[in-house]
Amino acid sequence: MTSASNEKPSLLLVDDDTTFCQVLSRALEKRGYAVTVAYSVEQALPLAADNPPEYAVVDLKMSGASGLVLIQSLHELDAATRIVVLTGYASIATAVEAIKLGATQYLSKPANADEIVAAFGHSASTDMPLNSQPSTVNRLEWEHIQRILQENQGNISATARALNMHRRTLQRKLGKFPSP
Repeated sequence: MTSASNEKPSLLLVDDDTTFCQVLSRALEKRGYAVTVAYSVEQALPLAADNPPEYAVVDLKMSGASGLVLIQSLHELDAATRIVVLTGYASIATAVEAIKLGATQYLSKPANADEIVAAFGHSASTDMPLNSQPSTVNRLEWEHIQRILQENQGNISATARALNMHRRTLQRKLGKFPSP
């Protein structure tokens, strides 16, 4: 590292989407952060242990361990680390869990670099504003199906059994996109 990068605040970016990491890493570096990228919790843990970051951006759902594991570890390494959680599977339950484990803020994807930097300034102790338009029942159903499908490694038959649903009904639901 150069001495200039040592003066910049350190930021650990953890997401299994390599393209997203490349784009967000460049954007955050332009905003004055020294960014270290990891593509899994398992890859991020030793990096954080060697040099606890001042800031972290953590994806919630990744292959391997959940981002929640990393949030807890980062908070235990340095309680002052400002952690922003990003997820494509936002839910109140995971938001509450992430905040309890030490996250500063919880954002739904897609989020841009400016929203992430602004989220670092929020305090986890303040009330989190609720979305002015709550998710529709169709959206909640879609998110639940996607979570169970992911837990079953994309196996539609196993997912249908877990949901107590006929396989063809599940396939029809998967063919529809959720309403916002």
